[in-house]
Amino acid sequence: MKVILQQSVPKLGKAGDIVEASNGYFRNFLQPRSLAVLATPGAMKKREEDVEVLRKKAEKAHQEALDLCKKISDHGLVRIGAKAGEGGKLYGKVTNKEVAFAIQKACGIDVDKRLIKLLDDIGALGTYKAIVKLATDAQAEINVEVVMEGTEDKPSKPVQPVADAEPAVDESESELAIAD
Repeated sequence: MKVILQQSVPKLGKAGDIVEASNGYFRNFLQPRSLAVLATPGAMKKREEDVEVLRKKAEKAHQEALDLCKKISDHGLVRIGAKAGEGGKLYGKVTNKEVAFAIQKACGIDVDKRLIKLLDDIGALGTYKAIVKLATDAQAEINVEVVMEGTEDKPSKPVQPVADAEPAVDESESELAIAD
């Protein structure tokens, strides 16, 4: 007899599957525990409707994940302040939890720390790459800049090009030019 599983049953199938089960197994085990229903035309139609609703929900969730990935990628950089010693070596490592908090603070997106993959261990000041994987095919790459604690809110100083810089004048040369 064909039945539609309402819940996953070990060695038989997952919820929503249409499987073949013996009469006694269905009547004595599956039906009393509400694990399955008989595969009648009405039940088959309801199953099709349920599958369609689940498909639409999954599609909507996937689109939201893609939108969040785009927002994270567009932001591009998050700063994390950390205590560091000589040579910029940190007194610990920056964790996924700290990166998730920095993303939440910068982008306003609450990301689970388990969805963040750091490409390198973060044990020193500098810029590192991290990947945020919100769905199987929706992931964002973001740069994580680790700076000294207390300076994470300050923007990085832009480097002044050499051509715009004024030439350095040695005081001894300027005095010689005046004396001549």
